[in-house]
This record gives sequence, structure tokens and C-alpha cells, in this order.
Amino acid sequence: QVQLVESGGGLVQPGGSLRLSCVASGSIYGISGMGWYRQAPGKQRELVAAISTGGSTNYADSVKGRFTISRDNAKNTVYLQMNSLKPEDTAVYYCNADVWARGTMNYSPYWGQGTQVTVSS
Repeated sequence: QVQLVESGGGLVQPGGSLRLSCVASGSIYGISGMGWYRQAPGKQRELVAAISTGGSTNYADSVKGRFTISRDNAKNTVYLQMNSLKPEDTAVYYCNADVWARGTMNYSPYWGQGTQVTVSS
């Protein structure tokens, strides 16, 4: 079994910062792309940022210049540094990873349980 566990969410004032972490564990042969999505109440889940095994990144236009995604392949961990947070960043943030699990033939997407980020004064 493969699990993705996020941490680092919370309540922060506008202009503040938070760092999210997501660790993949279990019977893993390898991990390719990793990313962060978010879902605000009444809205569809959207991609925030993604990073390839080699470190190539892409970001939603709404977070460019404020958020930074990174990963530690040795620790099967992906991070999201969020700076200059705005109230519109409030959402549940989900970690996603394409994982090749032992006993399977290819990569499959896995999701974390989500962590709440609230930006409010």
C-alpha cells in the first residue's frame, strides 16, 4: 500500500507564509511527477504546482512568484512554500504523486487526505 500524508496547513494572516510537506510511504518502486492541488468551497479542484523527477516545475498563474514547489527524491517528499498569502488562497490543499507501487506494472496517481489552509485576518 502507498500513502501520501500532508502536513503544514493552518491559519495565517494575509501576507504571511506557510510551508506544506507531503511524504509518500509504503511499498514504492519509484515516483515520477508530484504536485499540489487545491479545492476551495464550491469550486473545482485545481492544479497549484507540479514538479517532475528532474525538477522541472509549472505553476498556476495565480500563484506564480509567490509559491515554490520542491522535492527531495531521497525522502519521497514534496514541499510547497507559500509566501504572500492571500484570502483567495484559502482551500484544502492536496498532494498528488504518480507512484509505481510494488506488485503493479506501471505508475498510478495517489492522493493525500488534504490539509486546510486558511488565510484570514
